[in-house]
Amino acid sequence: MHPTFSIVFFTTASGAGFALLLLLGVGVPLGLMPTNAGFGATALGVAIALAAGGLVSSAFHLGRPARAWRAFSQWRTSWLSREGVLSLLTFVPAVVFAFGWLVLGATGGGIGLCGILTAALAAGTICCTGMIYASLKPIRQWHNCWVVPNYLALGLMSGLLLLDLIERFWAPLPWGIALLALLAVAAAWWIKERYWRSIDFRTAPSTVASATGLGRRGPVRLLEPPHTEENYLLKEMGFRIARKHATRLRLVVRVGAFAVPGLGTAVALICGGGAGEIAALLAALAAALGLVVERWLFFAEARHTVTLYYGAETV
Repeated sequence: MHPTFSIVFFTTASGAGFALLLLLGVGVPLGLMPTNAGFGATALGVAIALAAGGLVSSAFHLGRPARAWRAFSQWRTSWLSREGVLSLLTFVPAVVFAFGWLVLGATGGGIGLCGILTAALAAGTICCTGMIYASLKPIRQWHNCWVVPNYLALGLMSGLLLLDLIERFWAPLPWGIALLALLAVAAAWWIKERYWRSIDFRTAPSTVASATGLGRRGPVRLLEPPHTEENYLLKEMGFRIARKHATRLRLVVRVGAFAVPGLGTAVALICGGGAGEIAALLAALAAALGLVVERWLFFAEARHTVTLYYGAETV
């Protein structure tokens, strides 16, 4: 599939933003994080900016962004619509939670319940984002049991890395968050490797013979393409990336999204003060860049079944 900047930014930014809302909604009512207004305003501001910015950017991927509101009406059958509905619903308790925390100075009782509800809706939003792609049967690389866990793990990893960085300005050595961030990096890396292994070694379910239904008659090959010029299907769904480039980009993801953030978080876990803040900042920046490459590759490696009718032997 042809990756576009708007959809890459949407899936990475909104995943980090909603994950950060999830962590704040659970951690603050339970007393696991600082409760002062400065930390709350910064953390909630970053979370809402990333979540809302990602959602706004997704509209630019549509042919007619002005009609984006129509997507919300199909929530009974469409994971895209469910994601949109849940994402907007998440902001309702999030605003109440933010008002209670920052203005009233309360994080328990009803305000705390709003935080928990925000966390639940944020988790559901991230899962719906993954299901948008996991539910598409014509694309083998997406119709995969590792897609949703991958989206959730990468979102939590980026959210924890941001939280570790932000909390260091109010807590000298937040070892608990740093340790969770380090574990999240390791878990997300393992899940990503399992996903890559799955798409590399799982037998392709669709061939020209199976797609045409002529396999029982013998070998099937394409006589000639349907047309002589590139069309929308080939541009958007027939996008190809060379195997050598995919291998190199996977290495970039392994280093940028996982190895460097893991090392930076480990250093920040040990160090305090300015050294810990710098290490946490480098970990968050490296993860952000690495996840952009990871998400671009996620789209670029996907191949739609329709390409079988344009010369592909398997997908």
